[in-house]
Amino acid sequence: MMTCKEKALEWGISERTVNALCKNGRIPGAVKAGGRWQIPEEARRPEDGRISSGRYVKKNTLEERKSLPVGISDYARAQSEYYYVDKTLLIREFLDKKPMVSLFTRPRRFGKTLNMDMLRCFFEIAEEDTSIYFQNTKIWKCGERYTSHQGKYPVIFLTFKDVKFDSWTATLEKIKDLLQAEFGRHAEILTGSHIADYEKEYYARILNGNASYMDLTVSLEKLSKMLTDYYGIAPIIIIDEYDTPVQEGYSRDYYNEIINFMRVFFSGAFKDNKNLSYGFLTGILRIAQESIFSGLNNLSVHSIMDDEYSQFFGFTSAEVSEMLSYYGMTDKMDELKEWYDGYLFGNEEIYNPWSVINYVAKKGVPQAYWVNTGKNEILVDVLQAATEDIKEQLFALLQGNSVIARIDQNVVYRDIAENPDNIFSLLLIAGYLKTPKKELQPDGYYLCEVSIPNKEIAVVYKSEILSHLIQVGAIARTTANRIAESLFACDYRKMQNAITEYLQNSVSFFDAGAEGFYHGLVLGLISLMDNQYRIRSNRESGNGRYDIAMIPRDNKYPGILMEFKWKAGLEEEEIDQLAQKALDQINKNHYDAELMEYGVESVFKLGIAFSGKRVKIRKSNEMGMVLK
Repeated sequence: MMTCKEKALEWGISERTVNALCKNGRIPGAVKAGGRWQIPEEARRPEDGRISSGRYVKKNTLEERKSLPVGISDYARAQSEYYYVDKTLLIREFLDKKPMVSLFTRPRRFGKTLNMDMLRCFFEIAEEDTSIYFQNTKIWKCGERYTSHQGKYPVIFLTFKDVKFDSWTATLEKIKDLLQAEFGRHAEILTGSHIADYEKEYYARILNGNASYMDLTVSLEKLSKMLTDYYGIAPIIIIDEYDTPVQEGYSRDYYNEIINFMRVFFSGAFKDNKNLSYGFLTGILRIAQESIFSGLNNLSVHSIMDDEYSQFFGFTSAEVSEMLSYYGMTDKMDELKEWYDGYLFGNEEIYNPWSVINYVAKKGVPQAYWVNTGKNEILVDVLQAATEDIKEQLFALLQGNSVIARIDQNVVYRDIAENPDNIFSLLLIAGYLKTPKKELQPDGYYLCEVSIPNKEIAVVYKSEILSHLIQVGAIARTTANRIAESLFACDYRKMQNAITEYLQNSVSFFDAGAEGFYHGLVLGLISLMDNQYRIRSNRESGNGRYDIAMIPRDNKYPGILMEFKWKAGLEEEEIDQLAQKALDQINKNHYDAELMEYGVESVFKLGIAFSGKRVKIRKSNEMGMVLK
C-alpha cells in the first residue's frame, strides 16, 4: 500500500487532490487506516473528467517506469532498457587526464564491470552505431572534443570475474576459453593484408583451442599488434576484475602458477607496448608488490583513498535521492542512508549501489543484500592468524567503536597471514570498513581511524567476520543461543553446560591453551547479543580492568560482569577454586563501577575458570552473595 503523498508524486498531482479522490471513492481499493488513506500500489490515476485545451502529457505509473538493473553489467542494455545511473562523465575525466594505463580498485559489486563495459561501448569500433547509447547521457552534452572519440578504437575486453576454480589446470582452461572468445570477436582482422601467415597460424591456434601455455601468455601483446596493423590505430585493452584468479590461486594453493602467468600476460599488454592506446584494469586489491606490474611505470592507480574518479563507482547522495524520487520512495531516504550509506571514496560519500538497487526493487525492504554476492575467502586465512589484540579491536568495531589502524594500500596476498596487522587494510579495501579520518604518512602508509560504515555491514560483519572468529557452525550457533538464554535468565549452570559442550565438540584440545583464547571465545559467542547489550572488553573500571562487561540497553535486563582465569591440568576442585578467585577479583576491585555510572540497578558477576576443555562458573548477585 502507498500513502497519498507517494501517489501524488507518482501521478503528478497534489496530495490534497489524491485525498479528495479517495474520499469520493474514485480510487478502487483505497482504505482509511489510522486517519490516513492507504492506496494499492497498482492503483491507476482516475480520469480527470474535465475538458481542457492544450496538450495532455501522460504521467508514468510505477508499472510503466523502467525496471532496475539488478545484476545487469551490459552497458547498452542497462542504459536503454533499465533505470541507469549516468556514470558517463568518467569518460570525460579520463580523456582530460589521459593516463596510459589506469587501475581502479573498489569493493565487489560497486559497478566496476558495468563501467568497463561502458568504456568498451563508447570507444570501440563497431558495425552498428553505438552512439545511440550515449546521446541522452552526460558525456554527449560535453561537446565534440569528447564525442569525437566515440567508436574510434579497437578494444580488447576481458573480464575475469568468473575465473573461480579449485585448480590451476581449470583456471588456465577458463582463461584459454575467454581468449578464444575475444579472438573470435575480432576475427575480421584475418582478412587484412597486413596480417602475416605466421600470425594467422597463431590466431588459428587460439581459435581452435590448441594454444600452448606460451601462446596464451603473449596473446594480448600479439592481438594488440594485429589490431593496430588492421585498423591503423592501437587498441584499448580493458581487463575487468584482474585479481579474481589471483585471489582464488591464493585460497586454492596455485598462487605461484597464477602470479607467474599474469606477470608475463600483463607485461606484454601494458609494459612498453607501442600497440596500446590506453589500458584499463579493475580489481578489489592492488597487487603491486607481487611483481604482476613489475616495471610498469605508466600505471595510474586509483583506490578508495583517492579523490580522483571517486564519484563514479557506487552512488552519490544526489543519485540516490533522484532514484527514490523516480520510484516514489522519497520517504525511504533516511532508512536507506542508515543501511547502505557511509562509504568514503576519497572525500566522496558513497552508497553501496548493489544494495540500493535491490532495496528499491524490493520496494524498501532493508536487508543485507551485499552479503549474498560472494565472499572474500582470503578473510578466512587472515582471521585465523589474528592476534588477541586484533580480535579485541574487531569486537570493538562490532560494538560501533572506531579503532586506529595503519593502512597499506599495497596489500600482498602471500604476506597477509604472516602479518595480521594487514587485516584492517584488507577489510577497508574489501568494503567492510570506512575511514572517517586518515592521514598520509611519509612512508606512503595511511594512519586511519576506521569503523563499520552502516547497518548492512554490521550484519555482514557478524555473518562473515564474527563467524570465523567463533567458528560458527550449527554447534556454535546453538551454543550462542543457549548462552544468551542463560544470561537473560541469570542461569549460570546452563551457561557452564553450553560452553563445556562447545569446547568438547568444536575446539581441538591443542587450540585451548591461554586465557586470551577463552576470553575471545566467550566474547565471540556473546557478541550476538549486541541488540540487548553494549558489550565492553578489557576496560578500566573501579581499581582495575575487567575482562567483559555487558551493559543493558534496557534496564529491565541486569548488568553482567565476567572475569576469566585459566590454568592447565587442574582437578575439579582446583578449577572451582580458580573460578572463586576470579569472582573475588571482581568484588575486590569494584569492577561494577562503570555499570553503576550507566544507572544499572542489578549486576550479576561471573567468575569463570578454564582448564583444557573444562569450565567452572561462580556467580554472585549485586549484593556480592556467592551462588553455587
